[in-house]
Order: sequence, then C-alpha cells, then structure tokens
Amino acid sequence: MLCIFYPFTDPYLNLATEEYLLKEFKEDIFSLWQNSPSIIVGKHQNALAEINIDFVKENNLKVVRRLSGGGTVFHDLGNLNFTFLMNGKSDQLVDFHKYTVPILEVLLKLGIDAKFEGRNDLTIAGKKFSGNAEHVYRNRILHHGTLLFSSVMTDLSAALNVDPLKFQDKAVKSVRSRVTNISDHLLQPINLFDFKDMLMKHVMQMYPEAELYELTDIDKLNISNLAETKYSTWEWNFGYSPKYNLQRFIKTEGGKIEFDLDVENGIIKDIKIFGDFFNTKDVSEVELLLKGCKHSPDAVKERLLGVNIGDYFTRIGAEEFVNGMF
Repeated sequence: MLCIFYPFTDPYLNLATEEYLLKEFKEDIFSLWQNSPSIIVGKHQNALAEINIDFVKENNLKVVRRLSGGGTVFHDLGNLNFTFLMNGKSDQLVDFHKYTVPILEVLLKLGIDAKFEGRNDLTIAGKKFSGNAEHVYRNRILHHGTLLFSSVMTDLSAALNVDPLKFQDKAVKSVRSRVTNISDHLLQPINLFDFKDMLMKHVMQMYPEAELYELTDIDKLNISNLAETKYSTWEWNFGYSPKYNLQRFIKTEGGKIEFDLDVENGIIKDIKIFGDFFNTKDVSEVELLLKGCKHSPDAVKERLLGVNIGDYFTRIGAEEFVNGMF
C-alpha cells in the first residue's frame, strides 16, 4: 500500500489527484488531504441547488464536483479528508463500514466514543463529523470521507444555506445533519497536524507492507493538466448538473421580477420573465437572447453586453438583473 499526504490545498488539484491515482496507479493507496475553503458537490447533484450563491460569491469559494455520489459538503483547512483506493472483486468493493474502521479506532485511542451510523456517517453523541462516499472504477474502489476537526461551523452553515423551494429537479438533494468538530470532544487537546500524523501511522500499522509515497514531478504535471481540463471547468462543475427548473423572485427599485428558467446540461433552454416592472422594449427580446446561454453569471453578462437593460426593465441595473437569475 502507498500512503500519501497530498501536497495541495487547492480543491481542483486534490480532486484531480484522486482521479489520477485511481485510474493511473495499480497499488492500494491511502491518502490524507485538506482543501482551502470550498464546496464539494456529489456527482449526481445540481450544483446551484446545493450552494448559497451569494455566500460563494462574497467569499470567492470554489465549487467542485467530485467523482462519487452522495451529498454536498463544505471544506476548509479545519477539515481533514481521507481516501482509500483499493483493489478487489467487483461484488465486494462497496463497503462503507470497512474503510471507516481505522478512523473509529484512532478516535477510541483518543477517548472518543464515535460510531458508524446510517448509510455512510460517523457520529459523536449523535452529531455527524464525517460523511463518506464511494466510486467504483473497474476493479478499484475510491472511498473518501470528511473529518471535521476544527472547521468553522458558521461558514459551513452559511455556504450550504439554500432555499429548498427555488429549484425543481430530480437531482439527489443533500440532507443536512447536526454536525460537530472532533476537537470539541478530545480529553486532551491535540492539533490537526498531530491528528493527521496519528491517523497515517495507524493505517500504516494496519497494512505492514505500507510505505510513504511522494508525488513525482510527472505525477504533479499530470494532475495539474487534469485539474485544468476537468475539475476547474464550468462544464464539469455546473454543466454536468441534471436538468432543472429554476424560479427566482426579486424586488427592485423598478418593480418585481420573476425568472422562470429551464436548464439542461447547464444551458438555458427556455426562460420566461414576469413582473410588475415597466419597459419601453419587448422583454421577449431579452428572453430570446438568453436562450442557449450557459447558466452562469459571467456567460449571462457577456450575452447581455451592449444591451441597455433599462429599456426592458425601467430603473433596474444590469448587475441587479443578472444576479436575480442565480
């Protein structure tokens, strides 16, 4: 088994590292890694329906889709992620409990009575500190999980605070749980670095053939290319979302505006705009202009370049109009 500390904190690079190690390596692998503040979306989810878009914009958070299913999670440097990449028979690969045992054993050494509960969660006193997800590739399983150690809970809550009535779609929705940090339950305080080191040593003791591995320059180049061509792209992170209908309602100085959008593969297929606003030009011209546009703020802004929004929506600015669609 190869044991790896990822050298990155960029979520694009870290998720690219997982896929690269899954598909290009044959060895069993255990790794530990951390992301700078970001939102990681399950493979089958509608990214926009899972995030607080205003908080994401204000804090310049990266939103990244991962390979595995399950729900959306908030990452910061107080959260430790672990990944097992293991070979096996196809009918024996999926086992959520098996890959969380080392976590529970380490916490028990620290005097914490943690439990595996439900389908894929680890809890302390009924509160969740770890969510887990899996992805099968040929004869290999990718199992990864979060470990809330000293995360900023207010940021976690704010980043994922979404209006559940805004979207109508068939995407898998995240179920919010009561959460807790591991550090709040320690009998003797330790820092995240020591906890990470303790966990790695424990796994290496479980697998006597385990050895530490450092990513080579070639590894890093391949990972960087994958991050650039896939994990940092709008097409993967937002365009991959399932078909959805978005309904938004905003109040402005010029009146009320209601947006009704049908979006497929991240592209606006149809849009209707209603409200009690005044106008001098036909609103249908704006609707027609936005059909076929990516459902992203930058793409909508670009599509509306040269358009005087005030002609269609009196006393309503272009920025205000665009923000209303998200």
